[in-house]
Amino acid sequence: MSSLADKRILLGVSGGIAAYKSADLVRRLQDRGANVRVVMTAGAQEFVRPLTFQALSGNPVHTDLLDPAAEAAMGHIELAKWADFILVAPASASVMARLAAGMADDLLSTLCLASEAPLVLAPAMNQAMWRHPATQANARTLQARGATLLGPAAGSQACGDVGPGRMLEPLDIVDQLIATQLPAQVLAGKKVAITAGPTREALDPVRYLSNHSSGKMGFAIASAAARAGAEVTLIAGPVRLDTPAGVHRVDVVSTTEMLAAAEKAADSCDIFISAAAVVDFRPAVVAEQKIKKQDGNDADVLKLVKNPDIVATIAARTHKRPFVVGFAAETENVIAHAQGKLARKQLDMIVANDVSDPEGGFNSDRNQVVVIDHSGQQPLPAGLKTELAAQLIEMIAKQAFTSH
Repeated sequence: MSSLADKRILLGVSGGIAAYKSADLVRRLQDRGANVRVVMTAGAQEFVRPLTFQALSGNPVHTDLLDPAAEAAMGHIELAKWADFILVAPASASVMARLAAGMADDLLSTLCLASEAPLVLAPAMNQAMWRHPATQANARTLQARGATLLGPAAGSQACGDVGPGRMLEPLDIVDQLIATQLPAQVLAGKKVAITAGPTREALDPVRYLSNHSSGKMGFAIASAAARAGAEVTLIAGPVRLDTPAGVHRVDVVSTTEMLAAAEKAADSCDIFISAAAVVDFRPAVVAEQKIKKQDGNDADVLKLVKNPDIVATIAARTHKRPFVVGFAAETENVIAHAQGKLARKQLDMIVANDVSDPEGGFNSDRNQVVVIDHSGQQPLPAGLKTELAAQLIEMIAKQAFTSH
């Protein structure tokens, strides 16, 4: 998988409350092996002190265009030549305007103009500022010149507004920065449907049956598929996760709702990935009112019926059948159970993982999986779910379009 190992990243931090996220971003970049140097605008220094970034990056922080001490060490032209990437996060409306105009009136804008390195911007501003025709025009100008824009995300903002303008989370920025290095989009022009998260089956208006799935793995796969050029439909059970950039999301609750959405998506998709942790059983009858405890009755019996098997249903299609990938979340005999599911459900590929492992279970950011198909199995090294997702998409794309 592509990584940032030994990449030299010049991180530009401009003024805005999102500057606090950039401190975490330094760490996330370094976790991927990058060498990070930080340039801060005057506005950024009002939100976060340069010493914070110096301590995190292990390198001096650059703030002034005409700093004699800095010019005597690594001058701004040398710094511009040093970078493999220039990443501006947050990129304020002011910085985007100055870059679009070709200005070089501070250190950051000068470096962007003097460097031949790819320019990547993570916009962050008030939703009205982002929507303003001037900002939109500046964004188009920068993209036309080859700059890459990551985000912004939509949601609640520090000012109290709700809408597009939030800086992407550091992990999302890192993932998408890695994706900019891919030589080709392996799923360009393809349609991918992915299920993720748990399902819920109501017992009564208050209670339900469910499981501990967080949806993180499925959402990471959806993000990786979108970055690989696919048109992605993400069918999500009830989770607290932001929709990945470039992904169409369909929210469902019950297993039957997820099945209906899956069958609709499967009509036009090339690849179907079932990463959801579907509840296997549902109550035969859902109580209309809250079920009360009955005095003297300590053995109430809950009658359950089987839920439909979503991935098996899609795999059994004889018309418009996509390449079908399942997941096997097991607590014992992981490989044997996964191989059984691969054959029994007539899948093309299955991804097996041990959810009893606290370092790779439902709510962890990490995972360790084994990819199994009809030719054998391949274990993937333990890693972040976002990293594993990129590897899985590359493997799925290769298998789907060379053997299917």
